[in-house]
Amino acid sequence: MKNHINVDYDLIIAGAGPAGLSAAIYAGRAGLNVLVLEKEAPGGKVIKTGEIENYPGFTNIQGPDLAMHFFEQATAMGAKFEFSGLKDFEKKESFNITLENGKTLTSKALVIATGTKENLLGVPGEIELYGKGVSYCAVCDGSFYKEMPVAVVGGGYSAIEEAIFLTRFVSKVYLIHRSKKFRVDNKTLEKAKSNEKIVFILDSIVESIEGSEKVSLIKIKNILENTTSKIDVNAIFPFIGHYPVTSFVKQIQILNEEKHIIGDERMKTKIEGLFVAGDVRNTPFRQIATATSDGAIAGQNAVNYIENLD
Repeated sequence: MKNHINVDYDLIIAGAGPAGLSAAIYAGRAGLNVLVLEKEAPGGKVIKTGEIENYPGFTNIQGPDLAMHFFEQATAMGAKFEFSGLKDFEKKESFNITLENGKTLTSKALVIATGTKENLLGVPGEIELYGKGVSYCAVCDGSFYKEMPVAVVGGGYSAIEEAIFLTRFVSKVYLIHRSKKFRVDNKTLEKAKSNEKIVFILDSIVESIEGSEKVSLIKIKNILENTTSKIDVNAIFPFIGHYPVTSFVKQIQILNEEKHIIGDERMKTKIEGLFVAGDVRNTPFRQIATATSDGAIAGQNAVNYIENLD
């Protein structure tokens, strides 16, 4: 390395999902001193996913297993881990980084791969019954509802795939979607439609989640007919999209209108030495394969950036 900047780490990566871990693998292989920040479990949303059938190299693999492969490979390449979120960062000669646990660190480069968080339904009972039948992770909580009826809300890949996963345990899945159109490929949709345990309730929204100690029913409204009905369920799993985890970003020039971080084809941002990767980026497609691609590009370009410092 040409530079002699006194820092704690060559590269700090915020987020240990597929993008962050991929960046760590590439940077670690290049010999950088790498720290990965993660306030939850390594793997990001992958660890909360059931069957994965569209990641190259695996015809079928469980999300937690794939997440563990990513984590073990990054660790084998020398990446270190700090289990805390990123609170703030400032670019001076190097990056001054404040963690949610109170620590302050410095690095020559920074990769933000903090991903997204689930949107809430915003209906009565959702917050009050969270953890008591309201869940945003079918893999985490599905087995608690063996031979019980549950509901899934949404019309994208997460909703369809998790509804299919839940049929392993539950007696019935009511799939509630506000439209007749789904944002998934035909093969995935047909797989759900052919499953006898899945009941489609379309053109409908959830109005409330009810129960005293735990979820016992949901009230839904058909938005075309303007009629309401109740369904007895023991759990509800909303999968209605996500928002980027960028609340810690004070540098608004790197954000777009949706608060995603803007990065070019090399994952560079408008701040020199700051790279972005994965779902938090302004990307048109959010999948595991694209996240690992982003991470590889960000990690390698962070290596190139550090090597070229004066």
